[in-house]
Amino acid sequence: MGSLEALIIQIQGLSSSAGDISRLHVILKQSEDSLRAESTRLSAVLNELDPSTHSLGYLYILEACTSAPISKEQATTLVPYIARFISYCVLEQIGLVPDKFISVCKRLKDQVLLLGTPIRGVAPMLTAVRKLQHSSEHLTTLHPEFLLLCLSAKCYKTGLSILEDDISEVDQPRDLFLYCYYGGMICIGQKRFRKALELLHNAVTAPMSTINAIAVEAYKKYIMVSLIHHGQFSTSLPKYTSSVAQRLLKNFCQPYIELATSYSTGKIAELEAYVQTNREQFESDNNLGLVKQVVSSIYKRNIQRLTQTYLTLSLQDIATTVQLNSPKEAEMHVLQMIQDGEIFATINQKDGMVRFLEDPEQYKTCEMIEHIDSSIQRIMALSRKLTTIDEQISCDPLYLAKAGRERQRFDFDDFDTVPQKFNF
Repeated sequence: MGSLEALIIQIQGLSSSAGDISRLHVILKQSEDSLRAESTRLSAVLNELDPSTHSLGYLYILEACTSAPISKEQATTLVPYIARFISYCVLEQIGLVPDKFISVCKRLKDQVLLLGTPIRGVAPMLTAVRKLQHSSEHLTTLHPEFLLLCLSAKCYKTGLSILEDDISEVDQPRDLFLYCYYGGMICIGQKRFRKALELLHNAVTAPMSTINAIAVEAYKKYIMVSLIHHGQFSTSLPKYTSSVAQRLLKNFCQPYIELATSYSTGKIAELEAYVQTNREQFESDNNLGLVKQVVSSIYKRNIQRLTQTYLTLSLQDIATTVQLNSPKEAEMHVLQMIQDGEIFATINQKDGMVRFLEDPEQYKTCEMIEHIDSSIQRIMALSRKLTTIDEQISCDPLYLAKAGRERQRFDFDDFDTVPQKFNF
């Protein structure tokens, strides 16, 4: 009997109790090199194992199967096995080797992208994320992989499912940057610009000791989404932003900062000319589509400015002032803005007049009260969590040692009495 066949028998016989699984784990670790040497034969023996009963052995074999570069034909064979394994594997066994589980899940992503069918990896990767998480607040290293598959497959709504969680625990800093960047792109795809801004803002302001490419790309999109959503952009970053980001981000994003400057004039012809001049740059950054949305949004911003000056205005006047081609085009913009809640107005179809109104929200409906209450509850929960984290940090030996080294020579406690020389 060959060593591989003997190992399969051991996997089948040692997967029932915790003690047996511990013994099997030792055997599998000792067999890793021989498994990799047999990688071409391994996929054939997977049918002899049940991923829900033999999860640990199944995982070791899958990891060995996928350890070397594989062809499209091999990927076609392996993808169903990996997807089935992720669905049925048990946490008690894969939790013994989480790094291998993560590695196999990442290889699933690589394989479905290689096959040009990213949608096949979306559901299994979401299952993997949920199995790996300690809680909904835990950001795993598979979160970015899942979001990347959602982007590649244009499954934006599915991607939104993990973006509503409040994250407080992160495995690796890079995971946070990618989660915020990919998450921001998914929200842009769904026109959820407020949430996109929040995620991109987190990527730009997260602690960093050196400038990183993810933060730079996030800042470019942050500028454009600010223009689309708010109609303006400020180059000043919050004080808690790392000093390296404060100093260097703008240097890498100059064309986008100049785009914001051109946008602020409200002159459509100048903005379009600037975009045309820098089209190649925006295209090479894969941002041309978002830049076009910026250009389109300037019409809305100019219409919004009119609401601050006029109570009524004809569609013809709006078209002329905002530089639209016709009153009909102006009407379409106004109707869309009313529908999106960006302005409050009525259109008199007889005389083509638009009447601008005040915000009708009185903040006293049951739905609004529930919304405010849920927001307050979320803020209170966040406050409690921040207090807990602050207490943990204040007791951390590493933090106390660093704080002690950097402490000023004198502290307030050193001045229990006023020194004699300061007496008057």
